[in-house]
Amino acid sequence: MHKYLRRAVLKSAALALCAAPLAAMAQAAPVKIAMIESLSGPFANTGEAVFRNLLWATERINARGGLQLPGGARPLQLLRYDSKGSNEEALSALRAAIDDGARFVMQGNSSATAAALIDAIGKHNEREPARRVLFLNYAAVDPALTNERCSFWHFRFDAHADMRMAALMQVVQADKALVSAYLIGQDYSFGQAVLREARRQLAALRPDVRIVGEELHPLGRVKDFAPYAAKIMASGAQAVVTGNWGNDLTLLVKAARESGFNGMFYTFYGNALGAPAALGDAGVGRVVAVADWMPNVPDAHSAAFYEAFRQRFPRPEDDYVHMRMQLMVEALAQAVERAGGTDVVAVARSLETASVQLAGRAGAMRAADHQLQQPLVVGVMDRKGAPGVRFDVEGSGYGFRVVRDIPAAEAEMPTTCRMRRP
Repeated sequence: MHKYLRRAVLKSAALALCAAPLAAMAQAAPVKIAMIESLSGPFANTGEAVFRNLLWATERINARGGLQLPGGARPLQLLRYDSKGSNEEALSALRAAIDDGARFVMQGNSSATAAALIDAIGKHNEREPARRVLFLNYAAVDPALTNERCSFWHFRFDAHADMRMAALMQVVQADKALVSAYLIGQDYSFGQAVLREARRQLAALRPDVRIVGEELHPLGRVKDFAPYAAKIMASGAQAVVTGNWGNDLTLLVKAARESGFNGMFYTFYGNALGAPAALGDAGVGRVVAVADWMPNVPDAHSAAFYEAFRQRFPRPEDDYVHMRMQLMVEALAQAVERAGGTDVVAVARSLETASVQLAGRAGAMRAADHQLQQPLVVGVMDRKGAPGVRFDVEGSGYGFRVVRDIPAAEAEMPTTCRMRRP
């Protein structure tokens, strides 16, 4: 046989060997994951952005052969349910997801919704042990959820608000010119927690900084933030501290820019979903954001990870990728495989000791409260192409230069959780 023909035959045989397990996996019953998020209404863009992250994570696991279990490989299947920005709709979606066979539920945008899901899942798991459910949380960061409201059935993969605030305060402490700050947030559990912790940490770390204004506004219902921007301007504040997310952040920073505010913005989410474009040049050097990871983390593995996501979702408006969501799905896959199946209690116990790595970043679950321990980064907005800003955000021409990379051990905080285990 001619050597080139022989190579072709061998290559075809190898491809056939690879295709066989994938074909078998495609016939296996999928392990269903339910995403419950706002997919309509004012925060629809955040829900769709999360969906892309979770879809990419499940695709990656399925592409490498799915979940390797004693009875054979099984694929992950991502189901999506619209909470419509309502706790009641989220609870209805939870019931639908359980009826559809999902035993792993993921949600994050709204700590109030997360709290409602934790309570509902706890009650459901007591009533129906044969259909128990685990809740994996990637963004609901009210500290209470892994402290006084902790649950065996709930795992959080984002740093909670107090951890994020402590990271931001590293930059605030270094800003010696700062003498006054305005606190503004969304009026629900998370927004209230952010303002409460901002007051506490400023008093402890920067007692010389005066809080010249404090405001809570309705969640997702303000269309015009000009009156709030006017109050910020009138206060004379040099900086705004906010946990706002989604349109509530984009509209706030846009109104502040149009009012002529030229102070600092210390944010939890200023690095995504339209905020950099809304600020433009006014945000350069003035917007600080904290996250579990940013595209400009100076690491080749990190850059390759980001470029792979952009190849999968090339539209500028789809540029929203978070490492923690990828680590979360990887941790679930690891836990299911270690448990040898989808028994929820066994998976939960395995998840309590999960340790995952991806693209140069890592996280480890703390069993005491089910809070993932991971590094945090703080970035400052700058123009694309500036030193340390290889990648911009959403094609805006602006990205974030990493100024702090905080190890997991330094970001860790104690817990008051007293968990009841089955």
